[in-house]
Amino acid sequence: MASSAPDAIALLKADHRKVEGLFEDYEKATNSTKKAALVRQICTELTVHTKIEEEIFYPACRGKIEDDTLDEAYVEHDGAKMLIAELMDGAPDDAFYDAKVKVLSEEIKHHVKEEEMRSEGMFAQAREAGLDMEALGAEMRARKEELTKEFKADGLPIQRTHTMTGAAVEHAGMA
Repeated sequence: MASSAPDAIALLKADHRKVEGLFEDYEKATNSTKKAALVRQICTELTVHTKIEEEIFYPACRGKIEDDTLDEAYVEHDGAKMLIAELMDGAPDDAFYDAKVKVLSEEIKHHVKEEEMRSEGMFAQAREAGLDMEALGAEMRARKEELTKEFKADGLPIQRTHTMTGAAVEHAGMA
């Protein structure tokens, strides 16, 4: 009997659709309170999503799909993490806040397109490689529930990157 729970790819795609909807809601938001709430939700959803991909899905894919595909995904995650950290430290009335949300949205759209691309995308490669999507989905669902509870209680953790070295950045006008 087939499981009624979503497999790993269905779970990840559902996350993608949810975040896309949240970005659309942000575009329509006009007051700071609503924008701040949406950004918290977007950042939480993305943080949970990147953690389950990096802890479970990507390691399962390593050696079974193109290394370049995985390496690029990690770098894309790290770029998003940097913007998430900026947004979580900021407020809707800050300079560049809306621009940061827009750039994060665009980065996520690009990342999603590359994961979901037919035939050569990460998900297609993972299916072709014969990964056990049911088992991965179950593991990812359980971890997602843990992280969601943890972040609700404790807030988002410090964003840890895999590929960025933390090069010093000088802000304009601060030299």
